[in-house]
Amino acid sequence: MPRSIWSGAISFGLVTVPIHVVGATEDHSIRFHRYHLADQGRIRTRKVCELEDREVRSDEIGKGYELTRTQIVPVTDEDLRELPLPTAKAIEIVAFVPLDSVDPIRIGDGYYLQPDGQVAAKPYKLLRQALARSAKVAVARYAWSGRERLGLLRVRDEAIVLHAMRWPDEIRDPSSLTPPPVEVSEEEIEGALALMDTMTRDDLEGDEFRDAYTEAVAELIEAKREHKAPPAAPEREEEPGQVLDLMAALQESVSKAKESRGESGRDGEHAEVHELPRPKRKAAAKKTPAKNTPAKKASAKKASAEETSAKKASAAKASAKKPAEKKTAARRPRRSA
Repeated sequence: MPRSIWSGAISFGLVTVPIHVVGATEDHSIRFHRYHLADQGRIRTRKVCELEDREVRSDEIGKGYELTRTQIVPVTDEDLRELPLPTAKAIEIVAFVPLDSVDPIRIGDGYYLQPDGQVAAKPYKLLRQALARSAKVAVARYAWSGRERLGLLRVRDEAIVLHAMRWPDEIRDPSSLTPPPVEVSEEEIEGALALMDTMTRDDLEGDEFRDAYTEAVAELIEAKREHKAPPAAPEREEEPGQVLDLMAALQESVSKAKESRGESGRDGEHAEVHELPRPKRKAAAKKTPAKNTPAKKASAKKASAEETSAKKASAAKASAKKPAEKKTAARRPRRSA
């Protein structure tokens, strides 16, 4: 179990729960040191007094508030411990609220609260079960590292978790970042929802949620240690150009999401996927008879001439089979149109 980083008590009305605060998360990032390229000597940061131009020891260093460049108000750790705050050694619960009423941007790092001894076991369990049954979270005030903070208490399995929270005035106004007004059609919204349905899952387990960067750095370090060539980078897919048709982009995204989950060409084997809606087309204008173009007239004349030639050839064959006396019969002249 990680070491305790703070000790105090949870104040819940007249109920007090002695606790220790321990870290709830671990950082597995690979750390690098700075070194001298010429001889690989470590490069360190030294604490030097600007006035005496010499390195000073830790016991010679204090902290203070700078009023001006030449005037410092010293403040000691004991001064901070003796501040007249009820939250100096307590996590004081001030309200219970639904979790969805808290903007996630205000929620920070998490810490486990561990009951301090047998005397704290029962009130700790009481608070944990009450939080779990109410489906609410507790908002509390506490003082750490020379400042008072706001916190959120919630239940995770059998433990109570404390999340640091930011004060309202610590959240920047995002209004200056909003895009200019644009129109989004209902079909595009439905298309985005269809893509969300395709990408919906029940957990956060799998290769998509592993730290690939740290693994790649570890492989790089191991290859260099063994004087081998670093692992080759995978070939990146060719980046598509700018897509102007938003519906086409959504449709392609849905297809790729289905392929990545092995759903292409299979019916009913995986999660249900809704097809993207097709944009509504405007009603076609009433059709009017098309006028004959010169090309159409020429085609009609050609067809008529061919038909006439065929009729003449058929008549010639028929007359050849008739008696000879009838061949000399004079034809009546055609009337001119």
